[in-house]
Amino acid sequence: MSAEQQIIALRDELREHNYNYYVLDNPTISDYDFDMKLKDLQALEAQHPEFYDSTSPSLRVGGMVTKNFNTVVHDYRMYSLDNSYSKEDLEDWEKRIQRILGDVEVEFTCELKYDGASISLTYENGRLVRGVTRGDGFQGDDVTTNIKTIRSVPLKLKGDYPPKFDIRGEIVLPFEGFAKMNAERVENGEDPYMNPRNTASGSLKLQDSAAVAQRPLDCLLYGIVGEKTGISSQWEMLDKARSWGFKVPTAAQLCKSTDDVLQFIEYWDVHRHELPYETDGVVIKVNSTRYQEELGYTAKSPRWAMAYKFKAEQVSTVLNEITYQVGRTGAITPVANLVPVLLAGTTVKRASLHNADQIAKFDIREGDTVFVEKGGEIIPKIMGVDFTKRPHDSVPTVYIDHCPECHSKLVRTEGDAKHYCTNYYGCPPQITGRIQHYISRKAMDIEGMGSETVELLFKEGLIKNYADLYTLTKEQVLPLERMAEKSADNLIKGVAESVKIPFERVLFALGIRFVGETVAKKLAKAYKNIDALMVATVEELIAVDEIGERIAQSVVEFFQNENNRENIERLKSYGIQFELTADQLENQTEKLKGQTFVVSGVFEKVSRNELKKLIEDNGGKVGSSISSKTTYLVAGDKMGPSKRTKAETLGVPIISEDDFLMMV
Repeated sequence: MSAEQQIIALRDELREHNYNYYVLDNPTISDYDFDMKLKDLQALEAQHPEFYDSTSPSLRVGGMVTKNFNTVVHDYRMYSLDNSYSKEDLEDWEKRIQRILGDVEVEFTCELKYDGASISLTYENGRLVRGVTRGDGFQGDDVTTNIKTIRSVPLKLKGDYPPKFDIRGEIVLPFEGFAKMNAERVENGEDPYMNPRNTASGSLKLQDSAAVAQRPLDCLLYGIVGEKTGISSQWEMLDKARSWGFKVPTAAQLCKSTDDVLQFIEYWDVHRHELPYETDGVVIKVNSTRYQEELGYTAKSPRWAMAYKFKAEQVSTVLNEITYQVGRTGAITPVANLVPVLLAGTTVKRASLHNADQIAKFDIREGDTVFVEKGGEIIPKIMGVDFTKRPHDSVPTVYIDHCPECHSKLVRTEGDAKHYCTNYYGCPPQITGRIQHYISRKAMDIEGMGSETVELLFKEGLIKNYADLYTLTKEQVLPLERMAEKSADNLIKGVAESVKIPFERVLFALGIRFVGETVAKKLAKAYKNIDALMVATVEELIAVDEIGERIAQSVVEFFQNENNRENIERLKSYGIQFELTADQLENQTEKLKGQTFVVSGVFEKVSRNELKKLIEDNGGKVGSSISSKTTYLVAGDKMGPSKRTKAETLGVPIISEDDFLMMV
């Protein structure tokens, strides 16, 4: 047997043993024998580097060092899930689904929601080519080298897999492995890790992949995205992914009704404690991928999926003091400073009290023993007061009426739960908050600069607004605390690189109240450049799809302010992108302006997403359900009969894919 044949045979054998051990939990060889075979492979590969293979099992041991993790844009956005906490929430969700789909039978798949670090793995021709963290959903960090060390992640697939797809899942740390890691740390005199989820997440960003290889990480997969995958349902996807070599949890069920869903939830609410991993709920998905496409997405979440969260852990502790924080918009948030308490694996010292109404509702006072919960197991919140333990000298909380930072009088408009500091241009936390928002990942994504650096630059008088960032020099920032030569270089470089950020993200970065990512995109598309937007009236803005009076008023007020106009002129002079690029403007028309289209069924010439993009690129609006405001129903193959019936009843014209393509 030639050296090449020996290498190929050993790789195939070791892949099979890896799969049996880490995916099927059914080892067919001793650890010693496995290690001996791996050493044989490593020796042969060292002698014959010409036979290098990026999917070789020898890469599982790591060894590569990554200094900086590159940012990668996801081909398919990683959405977050809407949460539900009751039977009523689920029933309301099902009604919303039926309103869009019409009178059709809908099946659901139920899967456990594992608490780990979200990951997206890209496979081409059956080989792992990339592993990217969730990041902000639009882009994440390339951690491929570290992912390759996780034994349950297949480097090479088997079976009838599609040529290219992304598969999503969670990187988790099993309780047993986590306990062993902590036992070793304590033995070495180090502090133990707090919880498996944060430790798993932190592991993905370790610079030395050999250190990652030492950690008992696991990868549980649950969703495939891509064009022409040949998969028609979520249940089929789970089955196929298992057959290709992925570790897909078997704790899943196909349900015919919400009653079946609730039975699954009730069972696992009790039995989840028997699982080897952390889990905090159940994910319910519409099973049919055709129905999923028809239901589509909101700005943040798929309409076809819902996370049911198990009841959060609750503890009691003493509230020492109520302090107040000022946000970038001037909103005041009261904060409960607590006697530290362990909750869901982390030590909690502070919890949000939201607003004055919340404090009054629960009659929360300093010195109270309060019940603390993690809302959605993430943000601690106070759920009530143990009145039996209230001190005798307790006094009611009087909400502050002046800003804790600049001492300006606070205002509260009718219908708004929050109090606001109106000293927009003179209140320090508002100034630094706007700059911190400007540099953030979803906005200008300025690398080499964080919140603490912004605070320091402001304190030293080097910046007073985000336009000042572009005047910073290395000589100015180098003397700052904890600022080394390389850090200073990275900061200046990060600021310079931000001039490449596209207009819609610049618009979001400006920090206009009520203008989030989605609204910024709509305004950028509608006005094409900042100059046109700056002179728009409230009435003109309201005419833009999904822009209401509150947003329109806020945009007009922002651009009427002389300070804001001056900053924008300065940013223009530094080369910031304040208009859509030629590529973005290409193929955009107003042909379909004022028209609303509902898209349903399967299409031949373009995908459903491409069809929706064509509608929006030509000034039209994509509707989720048929109503009297629908201009056309674009009908593909396998469209539900209820959609056709509703369109005919309302007199909505039904057109084919070809009819639509002729229109544009």
